[in-house]
Amino acid sequence: MNRRKALKSIGVTGLAGVLAGCTSVQEQDDTTTSDDGGADTTAGDDSGQTETTATGPAGTAKAWYSLQDTELEARKAALKQFNDNSKHTMEGSDVSDLKKKTTSAIPAGQGPELFDWAHDWVGDYHQRGFITDRSEQLNVELDVFTDAAAEAVQFDGNVVGLPYAAETVTLVYNTEIVDEPPETVADMKSVMEEHHDPGNNAYGLSYPFDPYFVSAWAQAFGGYYFDPEKDPMLGLTDSKTIEGVQFALDNLKPYMPNDPSYETQAAPFAEGNAAFAINGPWYLATLNEKGVDFGVTTLPTPEGGEARPYTGIQMWYFAKAMEDDGANAAAAQSFAEWYATNEDMLEQAAKDQGSIPVLESLAGSDALPDDVKAFSETVRKGVPMPTDPKMGKVWQPLTDAMTKVFNGDAGVEAAMQQAEETVRENWE
Repeated sequence: MNRRKALKSIGVTGLAGVLAGCTSVQEQDDTTTSDDGGADTTAGDDSGQTETTATGPAGTAKAWYSLQDTELEARKAALKQFNDNSKHTMEGSDVSDLKKKTTSAIPAGQGPELFDWAHDWVGDYHQRGFITDRSEQLNVELDVFTDAAAEAVQFDGNVVGLPYAAETVTLVYNTEIVDEPPETVADMKSVMEEHHDPGNNAYGLSYPFDPYFVSAWAQAFGGYYFDPEKDPMLGLTDSKTIEGVQFALDNLKPYMPNDPSYETQAAPFAEGNAAFAINGPWYLATLNEKGVDFGVTTLPTPEGGEARPYTGIQMWYFAKAMEDDGANAAAAQSFAEWYATNEDMLEQAAKDQGSIPVLESLAGSDALPDDVKAFSETVRKGVPMPTDPKMGKVWQPLTDAMTKVFNGDAGVEAAMQQAEETVRENWE
């Protein structure tokens, strides 16, 4: 799912002073690129080296990521801060289609040392030899992270990256429209009913309708998309999964714009024209830039169930290029360790961007904004996305099914049956 590619079109220009309170970050001339692997940072001096960067030769490593505009300035600032205080140099590039780029460049020996994405690629990329184990070289113990984050960066006993944030979707409400956040879906519906008036560009809910976003309801009554621990592993046609998707259609779709895509659904709330949105922490920076008065709360409770959305762990993957274990690999590892454990930077990212820390010392801390605490609580109730390589074949057929049922081109049971058949064909 190329979710972040879609998000880039919603974002606005980056945040100034995003790392205020951390080490001072000076202005820089950058040469940001989108797809060609070029650098967007410049090297600093050797002052302020940490112990992990002070031994051995200096290295130069590449980091790839795919961020929305509101996140880019913070990432550039972080790279520069590291470079200014290490003998190593990290060169960062924002890549528009990270999956396409990594799957073509890494096998050709042209990939980066690090790349940033949610943990759901771990199994597939490990199986295909795109990432490497650094468990013997790490200077960071995984127990400094939450249990879910530590588990997410491991596969078959290998540590293939370091986590720095969690993500999921939860309920956001316009405080100028909604007096108090709803505790149940029934409460939410009564507010949406009052404010939904599409003829006047007013909506009850902004909510992208795709498998990731709908997972909260598909899994609310005991259903599941895919679980390697269950028999059968594939649960698209499970009666509880179908019940959950139908619940979303019956109770939420009537108050949404008539297009399931991210851009169409995210826009009304960001423009102040919707009572509620269901979206992720990446959305908050856009809302702040747009000047929307909003609050964040946990997802409302459906009668007879509990909303359980998919959760992801954002991580720095150790790419195949780090197998040589030379100076460049040391540079990349040093950056990943610094980034994943820098409390000041992670706390500032939580305040400025809604980022959800997974460093144990910060997770759930009173130092975090209330918005981030609400996301953290939803993460706690959610379901980690599977890392099994077979999950990669589930997304697209399921996306097609969600689009069909939203547009009224098929019933839920028929669409999910077709999706399951396609997945099994893809597995074969």
